[in-house]
Amino acid sequence: MAKDQRAGAGRVQQVGTASVIGALAGAALTSHRGRLATVAGALAGAAGLGAAEALARARQRPGQIPAAWSRILMSGALAAPLGWAADRLTGAHRFTGTDPVPVATAAGAAAGALGLRPQKVLLGPAVGAAIGLGLRRLAPRAPGSVAAAAAVVGYRATSALVFRDAQVSLLAERVKPADVPFVVPLASQTRYVGTGYVRSLAQVLGGSYSPDVHDIGIVADLDELAGPAFDPAGIDPLVREFYEHTTRFALDIVPQWRLWVRPGYLLYRTLLARPLGQANVPMSQREAQHGVRSRIDTITGVDGTVAVRGWVRSFADTGEPIYVGIYTTYRHQGRGYVSVGFPLPQASFTATLQPAARPGGGLVLDSHSDLDQPGHYLTYIDPQTAELTTAAVRGFAERLDVYVDDGQLRAEHAFWVFGFPFLVLHYRMHRKPTSG
Repeated sequence: MAKDQRAGAGRVQQVGTASVIGALAGAALTSHRGRLATVAGALAGAAGLGAAEALARARQRPGQIPAAWSRILMSGALAAPLGWAADRLTGAHRFTGTDPVPVATAAGAAAGALGLRPQKVLLGPAVGAAIGLGLRRLAPRAPGSVAAAAAVVGYRATSALVFRDAQVSLLAERVKPADVPFVVPLASQTRYVGTGYVRSLAQVLGGSYSPDVHDIGIVADLDELAGPAFDPAGIDPLVREFYEHTTRFALDIVPQWRLWVRPGYLLYRTLLARPLGQANVPMSQREAQHGVRSRIDTITGVDGTVAVRGWVRSFADTGEPIYVGIYTTYRHQGRGYVSVGFPLPQASFTATLQPAARPGGGLVLDSHSDLDQPGHYLTYIDPQTAELTTAAVRGFAERLDVYVDDGQLRAEHAFWVFGFPFLVLHYRMHRKPTSG
């Protein structure tokens, strides 16, 4: 009953938010016609978008996201005020007969960039320009709000027809952690994750916190990963030692970025990764040469067992975080998996990887599989109920190869987005000098 009440309250809130957005869109679309038209447009927009949202939510089944038509409509509504603002910033609203092509092209380009996939990035401005040219012929005095809304709706509709494979899909809504074992449901309680995350997590969980633990691994026992297609007995002893005693090794990292992704990653790093203190990969080999400090912080339960293993990597010279990952293993239907959770504010991004043997005694951990567990998952964690809402991020993939080459421990960590390779992290692991 309580869950149904919360779900009902959530739908009311969603419809209310849609009504506000609809009012802003309606006002923006009709502002060039005078005050009375603006008021009427705001009322019509609030009623129309609110009704559309209510209908979409009523038809939405558990585990589904709202229908495509409602998401497209919402995108257009969000674009209209931005187009109105563009008119004000450029002074175009003072003139009649302004060209709708620049605003439509810019709006299409912005929508395409949000799609991330390279094909969508290219499609956005093309569709936007086509919409703008059409408006130039049919309604040459169309304001920026109309041009922006039309371009975004046109792009989203075209994209939905061209790209039918969903890159993000909702898997579960308001479920218990046990219902999604492939998720590491640990979030950051603040907007900054940082190298002190495990300490703050211990205060939340009530366990005993131990920083920079000596002689511990990211997994307790590699045998936990055994399954029908993977026998840990064939793994090279040095590879096994790295996983079970990770802190015995120091890491050197050389990033190899594809040129096409560098501008986007630079923007992501500046605006998101560094302020967040998470997923802040070195941009160049020169930066990586400053060194990487690696440690494992743990949280121990009342029974004395390690409940949380947090692998914290940071730049050796500045202490700035690179990655903060919570490493776990679990078994499902006779197979073992590695799940790595990257805490985010009130959320978690999880990589669940399937183990496989590599020729020569190496170990491969891969997110691409025909099984239903491996993959990448973005999860919102309700701060009141701890219920999880999880989406599968199918457009992202990674593969980690750890192996021994001429007696030296090596690793390649490769990443793909929408099928395009964009980054390989080359690792060299060597033993730390023993004290005494």
